[in-house]
Parts: sequence; structure tokens; C-alpha cells
Amino acid sequence: MSRGTSSGSPQRRTSNDAVRRDLLVFVEGLRTEELYLKHWHRRHRDRVLVTIDLFRGGPIQLVERAVETQRTEAREAKKERGRAHDQIWCVFDRDEHPNFTEAVSLAHDHGINLAVSNPCLELWFLLHFEDQTAHIERGEAQDRAEGLLHCSKILSESALSALAERYDDAKARAVKLDEKHSGDDSPPGANPSSGMWRLIDAIRDA
Repeated sequence: MSRGTSSGSPQRRTSNDAVRRDLLVFVEGLRTEELYLKHWHRRHRDRVLVTIDLFRGGPIQLVERAVETQRTEAREAKKERGRAHDQIWCVFDRDEHPNFTEAVSLAHDHGINLAVSNPCLELWFLLHFEDQTAHIERGEAQDRAEGLLHCSKILSESALSALAERYDDAKARAVKLDEKHSGDDSPPGANPSSGMWRLIDAIRDA
């Protein structure tokens, strides 16, 4: 996974920004997550700021960077050199990443919010159109999502609109998957599952 340049020290926010919730998001992928989240930001920018950090990496690298940023922002806020973000999120796939469990544990220990999809983000897109209760491989999820959205990693405006229109259906299906895994004693976040709706709800302030 290639890495981008870090956004550096926390950006200072003006008094006008203070009335809006301020979210900082670390994402794994190079384009798809950013396009998707920016679309939701545009829809709700009157009441929320969503900053996508430029850093890229696997789950443990993202969470470590998020924790480091959280600490820096807290120090700067104490010195009255800016306001810390209201929420910090990490978005990544379960896939076959090493140190995945360590990343999740570190995030929970430091109050970093997670939006994890298993096996991948395309499972979340798939849930906008149909149920998926059986285990699914990454390649199949990607192929089916591409067929439904008529685009691949670079989400088109029509795909973004279709996803927004079907959001409530996708959230309901994702919640039912969590309930299913809980009911059959599967591990939390088992395949298939996605927590992306939690981040989108935070943006929508739902």
C-alpha cells in the first residue's frame, strides 16, 4: 500500500468553523474512499467539516498515525493553538492485513472511531442493492459492486448518487448482518460485514 504525505500539524480552525462538527478521517485506499466520503461531505457541509488526511497505509499504520495526531492536537489545544477535531476515524478493509487485531485494539484504547468492511469496501457498496449474508471473497464483492455501479475504483457521479439514494437500505442490511453475527456467535465484524454506516451517520449527524 502506497503512502501519501501526512497532513502535518493540526489545521487551525476559525470561530465560524466552531459551529460545525469537525471530523478527521484516515483512509486506506488511494481514491475510492476519498471520493465517496467527499460526496457525503458536500451534501452536509453546512453542518460538518470532513478532512481526509493525506497519509495512506494499512490498518495498523493508519491507527498509529491517528493516535499520534490525536495526541498532537490535544497538546496544541492545551496551548490554545487550535481546536482538536471532534472525531477521528480510520477507514480500512479486513482483507488479509497483518496486525489487524492489534490495530482494532489500539483504536479502541485511544477512542479512535473505526469504519471497517469485511472483506472490503465493495461489500458495503453491494449492500446498497441487495442482501449478502453468506461469506464472500474480496474479488467477488469487487466484481459485483462494479457491475451494479457501472464503474470501478473511480466512482462516477451517477454511482455516488445511486449510493446516496440507497443509503438507508444499505445501513439496514449492515445492521442486520451485525445482529446475525451476534446471534450465531460469529466474531464481531465477521465476513460479511461493514461499519461504514457509522461514519456516514456521523457525517449526516443522524
